[in-house]
Amino acid sequence: MALEIERKFLVKGDFTPFITHAVHIVQAYLCISEDRTIRVRIKGEKAFLTVKGAADNNGFSRLEFEYPIPVSDAREMIRMSPFPVIDKVRNYVPCAGHVFEVDVFSGLNEGLILAELELQDEKEEYVKPDWLGEEVTGNPEYYNAFMVQSANR
Repeated sequence: MALEIERKFLVKGDFTPFITHAVHIVQAYLCISEDRTIRVRIKGEKAFLTVKGAADNNGFSRLEFEYPIPVSDAREMIRMSPFPVIDKVRNYVPCAGHVFEVDVFSGLNEGLILAELELQDEKEEYVKPDWLGEEVTGNPEYYNAFMVQSANR
């Protein structure tokens, strides 16, 4: 069983001097419900199909299953999505033994910058760099699935 433990933050400062690498991501949702999402993602030259369960009560953890798929299949699945496509650049920013994934959104969510940190344990300690802003872990407004649903309203 795969368990994703993640913290999310708004970004308030300049993280760009600390980027080690970046990748362009295009993703779309095939299913969004209260207890699961199914997403297809093209990340650089690779593609993945991901199934995520609902977040637990604190919003940190949820089941996540991710499988590589052919990029050509991913392109077709993205076309099938009833939701808007998410387009972003993911920047990898190391900090004190962890790596923050900083997503800079374009298109529908232009101007939004979110940092995510995946942990091994919900109580794992980490250093919060100065460029991080408010923590939004568990706030559904900052789930990609919520963003595409609210765009459809």
